[in-house]
Amino acid sequence: MLHWFNPLYGLSGLCVGFLVGMTGVGGGSLMTPLLILLFGVHPTTAVGTDLLYAAITKTGGSLIHGFFRTVDWHLVGRLATGSIPAAALTIAVMSQANLSGESARIVINSVLSAGLVITACVLIFRRAIQAYYASHVGELSPRRTRIVTVVTGAVLGVLVSISSVGAGAIGVTALVLLYPKLPIRRIVGSDIAHAVPLTLVGGIGHWMLGTLDWHILPSLLVGSLPGVILGSRLSVRLPDTGLRYILATVLIVVAGKLIF
Repeated sequence: MLHWFNPLYGLSGLCVGFLVGMTGVGGGSLMTPLLILLFGVHPTTAVGTDLLYAAITKTGGSLIHGFFRTVDWHLVGRLATGSIPAAALTIAVMSQANLSGESARIVINSVLSAGLVITACVLIFRRAIQAYYASHVGELSPRRTRIVTVVTGAVLGVLVSISSVGAGAIGVTALVLLYPKLPIRRIVGSDIAHAVPLTLVGGIGHWMLGTLDWHILPSLLVGSLPGVILGSRLSVRLPDTGLRYILATVLIVVAGKLIF
């Protein structure tokens, strides 16, 4: 008997992997709320466990994108210049707080809920956001683009370290706005490649803080791989717009449950 495997967590990993494969949205928007609401895991532990889970699962994705040369490593470096120090600093600040207390629960749930709502809005209004940005801001100079990219990485570093949400839909949308001439495949590949060191730093930081559950992690990983494969195969048969609206609705409902 596999004592390390929990069927319920494995099923959760399967479901989240399936939705990630279908929609492309990062598992943090789905896995962390699931652990909190369904299994009663403390928000801090849910975030830490999900970060390391994401680092492992996205490593495979980044290797594939790297093999097909759909990663802009200069772009990854710019994001990481901002995100890695920001993540480390956020973890250091969190280490001074009582992460098992009710205050930490309220803060993380609030940040997580805000991240879910922003992700949902990005899923629904991505094209409108791009059109507004193009008409009112336009393309920045190379120097300003580099600076804003580093700042974007820093914002993602803080948001991901606290809530595990942000490196997916929010990160991709920001890159689309900053690099409108870059093919979407390279933007997605670069975002996934950047998520690996970011979530790894965050996951290791939470491990050092003692807010990571090693009993949950293997079961989640075992379930997620076939889920991603199945969802990816099914996604080509379903309308993208419908999937995004359904997922956005789910994220908003979950955000409300986390707050209330």
